[in-house]
Amino acid sequence: MIGIGLDVVEIERFRTSLARTPGLKTRLFRPEERAYAELRHDPTERYAVRFAAKEAVMKALGCGIGEVAMFDIEVERAASGAPSVRLHGSALVKAGQLGVGYWLLTLTHTSRDAQAIAVALA
Repeated sequence: MIGIGLDVVEIERFRTSLARTPGLKTRLFRPEERAYAELRHDPTERYAVRFAAKEAVMKALGCGIGEVAMFDIEVERAASGAPSVRLHGSALVKAGQLGVGYWLLTLTHTSRDAQAIAVALA
């Protein structure tokens, strides 16, 4: 194991952030992530849990805010529903420097909170 990260996001607080800063969605989330989130009547929980996943991945990489772009961390969803991580750009470079070869990711949310755990493996 190279690193582990955990993050929790308050859904209502994230809803407020998205409403206050509409460009946040395009700055933080890749087109595929936005398309998946927008399938819901209220996509906020899907955005919040993906934001938590991006933070958890950054923590697993040992990064602070800004060291890698959140847009460069993508949360994918398999046909089975299982989430996974795909890295791009700065995040891919950082993971390569650390020798990350595989990721484990779990996501969950309640009506109040969204949580993610990311594990970076060699």
